[in-house]
Amino acid sequence: MEKGFIVGQTITSSGTFPVVSTLWSNHDRWNTIKVRWSIGRMRYTVEPGIYGVGTPDENSRVFVTANFKLSFDHLRRALNGINAWILVLNTRGINVWCAAGKGTFGTKELVKRIRAHKLENVVSHRKLIVPQFGAVGVAAHEVKKLTGFSVIYGPVLARDIKPFLDAGMKATQEMRRVEFPLKERMKLIPVEIMNGGYWALLVPLAFFIISGLQSMDYSIGRAVSKGSIAVINLFAAYLSGCALTPILLPWIPFRRFALKGLVTGLGISAILFFTGFLGCTVPENISWLLMLAAISSFMAMNFTGTSTFTSLSGVQKEMKLALPLQIIAAGLGLIGWIVTRFI
Repeated sequence: MEKGFIVGQTITSSGTFPVVSTLWSNHDRWNTIKVRWSIGRMRYTVEPGIYGVGTPDENSRVFVTANFKLSFDHLRRALNGINAWILVLNTRGINVWCAAGKGTFGTKELVKRIRAHKLENVVSHRKLIVPQFGAVGVAAHEVKKLTGFSVIYGPVLARDIKPFLDAGMKATQEMRRVEFPLKERMKLIPVEIMNGGYWALLVPLAFFIISGLQSMDYSIGRAVSKGSIAVINLFAAYLSGCALTPILLPWIPFRRFALKGLVTGLGISAILFFTGFLGCTVPENISWLLMLAAISSFMAMNFTGTSTFTSLSGVQKEMKLALPLQIIAAGLGLIGWIVTRFI
């Protein structure tokens, strides 16, 4: 992990802590771009502990965040011009929102960090500012009982921290509102595209090779012509679920993402059918329809955990219902498509 963001250190009765810059370097910006494309995402972390911003002292406020560096970076940038402390929890490289849902940004970890770094010796007050997205994992009354520190839930966005402080640490309704505009949805698409990993390349390659089969004969020319269509269909279904669905999210009917992905998958299938890419025979068309619908539905369902549309229990329920149907549809489509290679 690079530490170019550390610009000094400050000494307290509890120990010596690093001081970090509130300005992003070109290296920070480049790493942010890579993380958006899921490159080294799980290794993009900072060491859990206490960091200083500006020239903090015993009266400076304490802000809590995750050790996912992008979360840490947004917070330190928002604290430009403010003398403060940042308490970083060990969320195993997960952002605040997801870590709170998983339990790693939670009461136990917060209490552990307060005690481990003797925060009571760093500041004279007993107040912590926790991001609103972490509220689901942090029980304020338990933290108070176990450490004596009161938890104040801050705004949704780090950029609202200064207005929040100016208002006496009172969040307005606008600061509490969670929005999911097109710009934010677009930021998440690259990660979802890259989540397929090697499978996103190996599966189309396998279809390309199998496309050369016909009865008991194999043809390279057939693999090129039929295989190219198969690859186009698979990538169309993949992008339908993890790109087209989030882009059109507010306008697609149904609340469940599996159904939203099904709608876009059927739409893409219709376009491919009328442009002659779906298949040449009725069995082949039906087979591709089943596979495309299942792939698009599954990829869209993966997007649930990054949205504001569903809760953790809602995601679990949806997966339990949708996943078996997606597997059945994809399986039947695959079997049907393979059979068409021999008739």
